[in-house]
Amino acid sequence: MSKKRVVISACLLGELCRYDGKTKKIKSVVEAFKEYEIIPFCPEAPLFGTPRERISVVEIEDEHRIITDESKRDVTQQLKNEILSFIKKNQDIDAIVLKSKSPSCGKGTTPILNTQGDFLSYGNGIAVDMFESFYEGIEIIDEVKCL
Repeated sequence: MSKKRVVISACLLGELCRYDGKTKKIKSVVEAFKEYEIIPFCPEAPLFGTPRERISVVEIEDEHRIITDESKRDVTQQLKNEILSFIKKNQDIDAIVLKSKSPSCGKGTTPILNTQGDFLSYGNGIAVDMFESFYEGIEIIDEVKCL
């Protein structure tokens, strides 16, 4: 019998993949899924390196776009392509734990900004929406629910 499989944000596993080159390792997340095959997930680091410019979710013409904070580049399509590639390689998943507040991974906790950088609301990171469409029936949780 094969192990269940869980996707976990790589920064929660201790990988130094955050924009600032740091980690957000949380031992209780790893402990909660010690019986699972853990699949690290970070769509940003492979594309933009570590450390890197911060990105934000920006509402432009009623659409959420991923924009770099300083250079104002729209990297939405690059991230979508990276996430889709990950999904294609990891189709049989039993659980998903993502980093709260992240522009890629936050579920209902990611700040959504207007084009001037002002806070509008909280919403999902880009990966959450894509994961919810593909991994139907699998609850996406953040690290807070593992504490």
